[in-house]
Amino acid sequence: MQTGIIGLPKVGKTSLFRILTRARVDAHSASNQAHVGITRVPDARVVKLSEVFKPKKITYATIEYVDIGGLQKDREKNSASLVPLREADALANVVRLFDAPEVPHEPGSIDAMRDIESVEIELMLNDLEQAAKRIERVEKELKKKKDPLHEAELQVLLRCRQALEAEKPLRELEFKPEEQKLLTGFMFLTRKPMLYVLNFGDEEAPQIDQVIEKYHLQKLVVKPQTAVVPFCGKIEAELAELNDAEAAEMMRAYGLAESGRDRLIQASYRLLGLISFLTCGEPECRAWTIERGMTAQKAAGAIHSDIERGFIKADVVNWEDLLKAGSFAAARERAQVRLEGKEYIVQDGDVILFRHSG
Repeated sequence: MQTGIIGLPKVGKTSLFRILTRARVDAHSASNQAHVGITRVPDARVVKLSEVFKPKKITYATIEYVDIGGLQKDREKNSASLVPLREADALANVVRLFDAPEVPHEPGSIDAMRDIESVEIELMLNDLEQAAKRIERVEKELKKKKDPLHEAELQVLLRCRQALEAEKPLRELEFKPEEQKLLTGFMFLTRKPMLYVLNFGDEEAPQIDQVIEKYHLQKLVVKPQTAVVPFCGKIEAELAELNDAEAAEMMRAYGLAESGRDRLIQASYRLLGLISFLTCGEPECRAWTIERGMTAQKAAGAIHSDIERGFIKADVVNWEDLLKAGSFAAARERAQVRLEGKEYIVQDGDVILFRHSG
């Protein structure tokens, strides 16, 4: 899973990247330089099960983050800097709400919706350019020879162009499965789910639940394929330097139930419709990320394609039941381990042992 971090200059993008990945990155590095880093997904289930199984290795699910330079007024530079985001599964737009005279905001004032729309327009212009080029090619091909596949592609691209010209991002359109398949190769940026990271000042931390309302951003919450996460970069940067006990004490002082880092990761999972199943044993306790609604056989492919191909059955137990039982054997004695077939829909927190041939 990969998330691209975008936004205007001096909004806290690179600071967010450092907080999430613990990477040593200079916030003043070249604006056209993309940074890539990986963060592990916090999972208390892995920790608790590891205390029981005492494995040789503990492996968490991970998210890869790509941080690009702040979007400028120069369209050509923006077009080049956006290229690394085409492979991303989602985008995180960092929106500045904090006021810091020592770090002037390029537009001259704090206006969240203006900044959000400014970034969105850059993404739409980028997609529009790509759509226009492909439309031109397809139309030329159709003049030479009629082809049902090209005709279908042209119709969906014309629909995309119409939406983009009306300043409507493609994530707000509904596409049929066959249309989605036609669009897959284009990797349009405005089709990607969007996470708005509202970077507010530390003095507003006690009112974190009112940030969206205070800045009149309620309409963001109801947009399709969108999530909103208030995030205080200044506090989170300090938390990242503390041990667990010190961080917990600091969060209590600010009235925060959990870190912004954890909230952002959880929001990313919900936005993309992701869950985790677990595998546990003496060699390793591990969390595996899959799409919600995935079958047991498909989930087996997350571990290895050979297991998916040779799938026979899956022993499944809820992680809490396994934790209470203390072992798979004890959970079986309690009739808590179920034998499921290839069509079983994996649930978040399932602990699975796959039976397979080969």
